[in-house]
Amino acid sequence: MLIGVDIGTSAMKVVLVDDGEAVVADAELPLRPNHPAPLWSENDPEAWWRAVCDGLDKLAATAPRAMAAVRAIGLSGQMHALVALDAEDRAVRPAILWNDGRSRAEAAELAGLGLDLQRRTGVLPMPGFTGPKLLWMARQEPDAFRRTRTVLLAKDYVRLKLSGERATDVSDAAGTWLLDQARRNWCDEAVAACGASPEMLPRLVESPEPCGVVRPELAARWGLPRGVIIAGGAGDVAAGGIGVGAVQPGDAFISLGTSAQVFVADDAHRPQPELLVHAFCHALPARWFRMAALLNGASPLAAAAQWTGGASVATLLAEVEAAYTGPSRLLALPYITGERTPHNDPLARGAIVGLTGDTSRADVVQAIAESVAFSLVDGLDVLGGGGAPPPRLALIGGGARSTFWAKMIASVLGVPLVRYSSSERGPAFGAVRLARLASGGEDPAAVVVAPPIADTVEPDLGLHDAYRPRVEAFRALYQALKPVWPSVSL
Repeated sequence: MLIGVDIGTSAMKVVLVDDGEAVVADAELPLRPNHPAPLWSENDPEAWWRAVCDGLDKLAATAPRAMAAVRAIGLSGQMHALVALDAEDRAVRPAILWNDGRSRAEAAELAGLGLDLQRRTGVLPMPGFTGPKLLWMARQEPDAFRRTRTVLLAKDYVRLKLSGERATDVSDAAGTWLLDQARRNWCDEAVAACGASPEMLPRLVESPEPCGVVRPELAARWGLPRGVIIAGGAGDVAAGGIGVGAVQPGDAFISLGTSAQVFVADDAHRPQPELLVHAFCHALPARWFRMAALLNGASPLAAAAQWTGGASVATLLAEVEAAYTGPSRLLALPYITGERTPHNDPLARGAIVGLTGDTSRADVVQAIAESVAFSLVDGLDVLGGGGAPPPRLALIGGGARSTFWAKMIASVLGVPLVRYSSSERGPAFGAVRLARLASGGEDPAAVVVAPPIADTVEPDLGLHDAYRPRVEAFRALYQALKPVWPSVSL
């Protein structure tokens, strides 16, 4: 038996599977980031730990015999968080999350250090990354910075609580702007530029390596055997790649959760910071990936649900599907938390244009759903250099649940989307596979394979042609509103 834990932005997911990768039990608990100031996004690290404890309590109550046979736990989590701990491993302030834009001045300053450093760290420095946030903290909160002894990422705080181990894996460290991606080690120049010291950073491991064991008192609480191994784990995107077997050069997928990513695996570090591509270490040794990172995946639809009275996203999409006749007359931008690829604009915001007195809730939601699909076109174009799209893409994450939305996205992209039997579990399922590798000595080639295909969502080529001018209008709308962002986001 194996357990996968994923610390997401809006939810913590934990899954218990057997050696045949069949799910025995799972749990999902909500997480709610705080936004105490414009551009700020934070969470209490203890909220993650409480959610993990509650989730494992549920598994222990649901499947006690299976829990008694667990041999390893894999961890995955949202990338880029800054978790600053003091000498007693207490948080000196709330964790600063991936969609936080406060360090835009520091990111711009670090970008001035040149293209060579960007290529080594894999990407242009952006406000959401850990390094620029460290520099912001050193300047704006010097007392908290002086008390900081250890800097961890979200999943690694959970590891610390589970085992007492201060460590991270290279795929999660890849998103800090502190890692030399080709060497798979900390980059001294970037660390110094961000005001940090090497002593603040955790030790690095590869994702499938054993990295700690569950504390005896916690094992007793959950009915686990003594000595359960904790794998190095992975950042959520890399873990998603492990879950769907996307590790060979050219393997590609879209991850559609709170944020969204377009991902292509590679066998070497091939940076393209000038295109805002993220070139990071993958969760297997001697593997890397390139990614277009979009800050707004399903989250604009979740926001629309809140704006329109609290109906679920599934209910809203069902309303859109019932009324759908083709591309919306409305046009939306999904950038409720700014955007990375292709804009690197933390000030960008959501917008809807074309409203009339006859506009319905379904009209608004359709325009928002389409805007996310249009932003995926931008991401795919950046990764592919404007060339032909791949013959197919996998689709994973919570957004993969809706067949209607998947059909819309496939039609906008003009690419078939493959959904696997584990698509909606995404990173948690990848974490399970890393736990399996950490505990067994199996060949990764035999473990990290594509799971069974649930279905393939084919594009409607007629809709693809109909959406082409809407994509261009979407791009023009961003450019037209760009001068307005400072007046509405600060």
